[in-house]
Amino acid sequence: MDTNSLQAFLAVADSRSFSKAADALFITQSAVSKRIALLEEQLDSKLFDRIGRTVSMTEAGNALLPRARDILLQLDDARRVIGNLNAGDVTGRLSLAASHHISLHRLPPLLKQFSQECPRVELDLQFAESEIAYEGVLKGDLELALITLSPQPDAAIRSEIIWDDLLRYVVAPDHPLANKPRIALQELTRYNAILPGSNTFTRSLVEDLFAHHQLALNVSMSTNYLDTVRMMVSIGLGWSLLPDSLITPELRVLNVIDSEPVHRNLGLIYHRNRTLSNAAGYLVEMLRQER
Repeated sequence: MDTNSLQAFLAVADSRSFSKAADALFITQSAVSKRIALLEEQLDSKLFDRIGRTVSMTEAGNALLPRARDILLQLDDARRVIGNLNAGDVTGRLSLAASHHISLHRLPPLLKQFSQECPRVELDLQFAESEIAYEGVLKGDLELALITLSPQPDAAIRSEIIWDDLLRYVVAPDHPLANKPRIALQELTRYNAILPGSNTFTRSLVEDLFAHHQLALNVSMSTNYLDTVRMMVSIGLGWSLLPDSLITPELRVLNVIDSEPVHRNLGLIYHRNRTLSNAAGYLVEMLRQER
């Protein structure tokens, strides 16, 4: 059993496609098939069923999946431990993902400082939704992620709060609620809300708040890009909750009298079973100084 075969297995398992796995690994589809066949021969078990164009996991494949991830994670960890023997040598590759909001509004000065102080680090930076980056860290594909933190993180995830985002209720200047000095939460439910998608950590914060008050949200539109939410609110399509960093003169902040402050935590996450590289450790210390 070799790492190439396990990587091919995980690529097919994640994509449910031999061709997509080949694209992800930059090899031919026949090479992927050969690696899977070798692995099946070594394990004396079929790992995938292929019916037409549909690829599905067998019982043996499902049993191997978490173990294959753990094996590759442990190998990466071993390489990292050995690479960290020279504690002062900040080199190598750092796989990092950051949410779109953090990438635009928090990360640039830190990234500039890091690149200046650690010029020999090869930075593999991805911009992704918080939930996708979270899964990347959980599966071992990413070393670090800077995201909106999950309210209920997996036990395997270690998270640290770096920034506190206070979210404020906002509308356009010509919205019916714009000039009211005091507003109750119930009044908001009579108007369209524009919020991040239902599968996002930020949306769950808002839904939990309204559910606590036994109120139903009237969500008319959803997008996971807060800058797009701001644009739609500014032209009068509805109300939303936005962080201070996105509140501009074309928005009006509402005084919602019966709502507790809505905070979302932004920060870093990494896998508890992963030894951080020197490069990742350096960036983590830089981030901790932001608190």
